[in-house]
Amino acid sequence: MTGQQLRLTAEQVLALASDEASRTAGGKLGGEGSWTLTGGSASGSVWGVCKGSGSAAYRTVVDLTGPAYRCTCPSRKFPCKHALGLLLLRAAREARGAQEAREAQEPAQAPDWAAEWLAQRAARAARTAGGPARPVDAEAARKRAERRAERVGAGVTELERRLADVLREGLAGQERTGYAGWEETAARMVDAQAPGLAARVRELGAIPGCGAGWPARMLEEFALLHLLDRAWLGVSGLPEPLAATVRSRVGLPYSAEGETVRDRWLVLAQYDSVSPDGRLTTRRTWLRGLGSGRPALVLDFGPPGRPPELALPVGLVLEAPARFRTGSAGLRADLGDRTATAAAAGAPAGVSIGEALAAYGAALREDPWLESWPAVLGPVVPVPGGAGEGSWQIADAEGTSALPVTPAGGRSRSGLWQLAALSGGGPVTVFGECGHRGFTPLTAWHPQGAEPVVLG
Repeated sequence: MTGQQLRLTAEQVLALASDEASRTAGGKLGGEGSWTLTGGSASGSVWGVCKGSGSAAYRTVVDLTGPAYRCTCPSRKFPCKHALGLLLLRAAREARGAQEAREAQEPAQAPDWAAEWLAQRAARAARTAGGPARPVDAEAARKRAERRAERVGAGVTELERRLADVLREGLAGQERTGYAGWEETAARMVDAQAPGLAARVRELGAIPGCGAGWPARMLEEFALLHLLDRAWLGVSGLPEPLAATVRSRVGLPYSAEGETVRDRWLVLAQYDSVSPDGRLTTRRTWLRGLGSGRPALVLDFGPPGRPPELALPVGLVLEAPARFRTGSAGLRADLGDRTATAAAAGAPAGVSIGEALAAYGAALREDPWLESWPAVLGPVVPVPGGAGEGSWQIADAEGTSALPVTPAGGRSRSGLWQLAALSGGGPVTVFGECGHRGFTPLTAWHPQGAEPVVLG
């Protein structure tokens, strides 16, 4: 993806780190003495050579239009400490003055090892942008679509039989059955070219091990899968927006894009999750249009051993077009060329708990399989519970209504206490995901604080 370079402060650079250890290690490499060569270009890239613990030095390059990173060190963290250190060095130079930053970035000619990687990224971006469109054989495309629809239909019918068999035998036996049976069914859905169904089926195998109340949760997932199966079998009779949602949930590629909204987008939260089989890392980035007020969800994926590339610090404001996809309740979007602007001052405007629930209910009418809806709540007060995470609540400032916090609230239990400490018993603004199991807080702002606090 092309675009203008991001200008990050030291705080925003440290927000890119995957954990506290990376932040500490990157901070130690943010001084001039750690680097034997640094440079940069006006097109939006910086590079440097960092002294290593052994005889070999590490070569690091950052494409600031992403940002994206490349380093010869063996670290599997993304970005590594060397990339963080290089960005901290650049931020410090810019803080001291633009002239010093320009002089320190000489030479503007990248060394071969950096230029090769940057050229490869530029070539991929050019291919993504698209060259001359190849002629499309409409008849061949129609036949391919029909064959795939037949395979998906056969897979859906097989899945319906499997769900009925399990219910007939009773859910109690699922604790003994284990994961293997559902993995086999998921593989059958992959063969049927329905990867969306396969992903939902894989999650079934992990439910019996999630603790008390698992039968009710499994029954819920069975009902949602049955609803999706029946919707696919009758997809030709559905209104087009709902039909597009069904196709995307089954796993068919998007046939058309929705509207494009150009706005200044505030980064509200970003976090990673790993698929049940450990094969895929999904990075979720939540945005809010400062002009339109529209929420947007940007997904990026990383295969085993390679994390997702998109890394945006919370609180950053990007000016960019967002191309929304059909069939995602108006949430899923892809960012076009982006430019970083000044960070937003203070907390975004919040809504009441009732308004958040109403927005989630309206979204469910468009996508019944939607697990959560983004919401900025404020002013609200976190209410700690007992020993269990599920006893926490988020209450409005008047104490008239409250939402339970999900067991994974704040992404970790420490995130909940972090929120309570920030609040100190008073009102705060909180961004998170509002779903049928409660509210998951992700980011918070204190009324007197300008900087967002990432929870967890």
